[in-house]
Amino acid sequence: MTLSVLICAHNPRGDYLDRVLQALKAQDLPPSEWELLLIDNASSVPLRKTCDLSWHPHARCIIENEVGQMHARLRAIREAQAEILVFVDDDNVVAPDYLAECALISEKSPSLGAWGGQQLPEFEGGEPQEKWKREFWTSQLEKEIWSNNYDREAAPVGAGLCIRRAVASHYTKLAATHPLRLNLGRRGARVDSAAEDIDMAFTACDMGLGIGRFASLRLVHLIPRQRLADDYLFRLIEGCAYSETIVVALRRGIPANRCRIDRLVDFYKSLRTPKLQRRMARAAAQGKARALDDLLDSRSVSSF
Repeated sequence: MTLSVLICAHNPRGDYLDRVLQALKAQDLPPSEWELLLIDNASSVPLRKTCDLSWHPHARCIIENEVGQMHARLRAIREAQAEILVFVDDDNVVAPDYLAECALISEKSPSLGAWGGQQLPEFEGGEPQEKWKREFWTSQLEKEIWSNNYDREAAPVGAGLCIRRAVASHYTKLAATHPLRLNLGRRGARVDSAAEDIDMAFTACDMGLGIGRFASLRLVHLIPRQRLADDYLFRLIEGCAYSETIVVALRRGIPANRCRIDRLVDFYKSLRTPKLQRRMARAAAQGKARALDDLLDSRSVSSF
């Protein structure tokens, strides 16, 4: 088969997951050319009882009892059979040509190890009034972005992430070598950690391959009301800053503590910035500080 489509889900919304599966059912690429794996990450109601996969000739529902996005992704990688893996979240409605485009990019760009596209949000109850919330959930592209460095802008996110099996398999080995790496990603309803997708994409760069994002790969990201709450978003910002600090440190070493004078300068600069930007900066700073503490603790008990 050309592709393995991997859906990792923990207590998903039934109406959202139905739309995800319907979008996959409507793909231009015939289902005979790709497999579909639904990873049930210890959902309260087993997804086997609620999801009909009988329409797909190569579909399986697999239970992963260790709660956490990372554990679900690693299980999906181990179970997948194709050479190209496509991660589709349980709230991603992919365009009808998504899988065909993924396969085409794979053939035309063999030097790419991981790639993705653009995500356009669909907000439950309509768009929020606050511009920053609309922009937070929008990842729109006008042209392709390529890189073979640790370029955050070119790194594909987990929604619609396409990755070569060789890169994903290597990542499973790396994940077992460091406890902080294994703890990346959301766990249940917690959002205090993330960026396992960025770590996975950067593994392609570790292997001398490229990463990229393509406008031709399009999906709709379904955003429920609770993800627009201020508290949720600031916790998510902190979690992303925490995880991305660890992802960078795993490759470039633990960053040095900033001196007291630099921190004071930043503090006085922040007094001149709008309240929203101050709250965002504070959440990111808290995440980075928490990551630095964990990195130092990890180095004290094992080689980093």
